[in-house]
Amino acid sequence: MTASIGTVPPVGQVFSPLDKEWQVDSRGYSSQFAYQVVWLSSHVSFAVAHQIFEQLAQVSIGTTTIWEQTQMHGKRLVEYQEKREQHTSVERTRWNHHQYDPFLKRCLSIDGGMIHIRDEGWKEFKVGLVSDFERQWQNDKPSVRLLNSHYTAAIGDVETFSPTLWQLAVEQDVPYAGCLVAVCDGAQWIWRLVNDLFPVCTQILDWYHARHNLSQLIHGCFPDDDQQAQQFYRQLSDTLFRGQITDIIRFGQTHQQSTSYFHNQQRRMQYQEFQAHGFPIGSGGVESGIKQYKHRLTGAGMRWSRQGADRLIVIRSAVLSDTFADLWKHVA
Repeated sequence: MTASIGTVPPVGQVFSPLDKEWQVDSRGYSSQFAYQVVWLSSHVSFAVAHQIFEQLAQVSIGTTTIWEQTQMHGKRLVEYQEKREQHTSVERTRWNHHQYDPFLKRCLSIDGGMIHIRDEGWKEFKVGLVSDFERQWQNDKPSVRLLNSHYTAAIGDVETFSPTLWQLAVEQDVPYAGCLVAVCDGAQWIWRLVNDLFPVCTQILDWYHARHNLSQLIHGCFPDDDQQAQQFYRQLSDTLFRGQITDIIRFGQTHQQSTSYFHNQQRRMQYQEFQAHGFPIGSGGVESGIKQYKHRLTGAGMRWSRQGADRLIVIRSAVLSDTFADLWKHVA
């Protein structure tokens, strides 16, 4: 039955011919505006995002609406991410020797942080970083700069994190890199994962963590003599850098201290050799990434549902990797 002139159609039947062309959703927001809302919400809290829109854009959009937009589009982004992980799973990945590049360099780093999940408490989220790297010289001293950094993260155990890390690795051609280094701290779960997914790589223990453990060893030898401990620390730091780990082990054993850490990590502590090859020896890139995730996810009083945190982590990863615009195109 056709509505007579002047009759107001029922709610839900009114539409604009330009809605589809302008990509306007049922709430009246265009795809581009939704993009800005979700992008901003990955940087600041929903309440602060509301204030920014109001002050800078002269647009009043409620905190609840910003949250709803982030959840709605975050759900689509998570689903797309999961499909990509399934498509590039380890079981489905086939080696293509034509893609191997002996000159391609990649650096892999892994670390973890904590996030509060409602009804679950504090849970670990694991972060993976894949980047290029190049050696530079500053004041006749070598340094290594990371380039084109890409992040991924997941809340949960290694089994949950492994697929998303592998998907990022495949996307960044890590399996075909002729030069692959993994720079991480001493956590056992990290090196087990590296061994499982990337058996052919140079493993490097983060230089800061190595020095920290050296400091602990020395202070265990001289708990009441800080001056002597500092003297030996300066001396043995050079020994550590040269990769003479047996001398450090011998020093610790002489003073009846456990040296199992240095026994287990010895092959990952050849810093002078690593530096001569132009490899990075610090995991500051992924540690910086952890801080940037926590900046958004662990603010004062923040408590997340598992679903909400998963969605924002995918968004945050894309923003930190500078791939959010490309990701948005695939789900828009």
